[in-house]
Amino acid sequence: MASLAFAAIAVATLCSYCSGGAQAQLQVGFYDQSCPQAEVIVRDEVGRAVTANPGLAAGLVRLHFHDCFVKGCDASVLLDSTANSTAEKDSVPNKSLRGFEVIDAAKQRLESACPGVVSCADVLAFAARDSVVLTGGSPYRVPAGRRDGNVSAAADAQADLPPPTANVAQLTQIFAKYGLSQDEMVTLSGAHTIGVAHCSSFSSRLYSYNGSTGQDPALDAALAAQLAQACPPGSDNTVAMDAGSPGTFDASYFQNLLANRGLLASDQTLTTDNATAALVAQNAYNLYLFATRFADAMVKMGGIQVLTGGDGQIRTNCRTVNAA
Repeated sequence: MASLAFAAIAVATLCSYCSGGAQAQLQVGFYDQSCPQAEVIVRDEVGRAVTANPGLAAGLVRLHFHDCFVKGCDASVLLDSTANSTAEKDSVPNKSLRGFEVIDAAKQRLESACPGVVSCADVLAFAARDSVVLTGGSPYRVPAGRRDGNVSAAADAQADLPPPTANVAQLTQIFAKYGLSQDEMVTLSGAHTIGVAHCSSFSSRLYSYNGSTGQDPALDAALAAQLAQACPPGSDNTVAMDAGSPGTFDASYFQNLLANRGLLASDQTLTTDNATAALVAQNAYNLYLFATRFADAMVKMGGIQVLTGGDGQIRTNCRTVNAA
């Protein structure tokens, strides 16, 4: 694992994964002249936060994912609800998101150093990368230049985010909507190698799978017994996504899937399709391959429907739209 910390992933200077003029404007080193310390400031704040609370690493990766899959990577997930609108962060799928205060701290320092320069969307992309590295994943360069959106609606999050009960066909369709392949879908699912899940996201696999049996037959019986103890009916405790190494970015998530020990139905379903099962097996026993694929997939995901140039704005406070 230590070797991965020094295995820099080569990423093109321009976001070559992005199709379309706006997305292609993302660039590695975007702030080199306008705010040269931008990435250092974000890395410092993420490091402090994760040192104090290691679970925030997974939280920040998830925050970036949930931002990009709803109206693109425009930091709309960071906006607070208003008297007239319920924001994405207050939708049911996002109730358990965390890490907002880390983004706030980084943004506050950035506004002191370089007022009105660094977008909240870029802060979020940098923070997700730094979280991956801090937990043992490979470093990768983040193309930047995103601008912040002005709209955040809970209904969009409810409609666009993949549910924990999704099957492989549904997941494939959702990821394809954003230009992501099955390979990238399986790879990005590997983010579940760190962090925790609430019991409510998988309790149906324990107690109400179908009319004839309470337990999902695809779930390892020994794991099901452990989970039932940790998650009695009606509880919303949290359980490690990868019990063997919940704070380490490694390939054990995929090894667990091969042993029918995936926590979420949307994880275990990846072994039910020949194509995705083959990808799971490849990642399970080749950590370097997984880490390389993951870095590339994160860069591609980070280019989904971005705002650049004169679109959107650079928020002063990530929680609120700038005053007109």
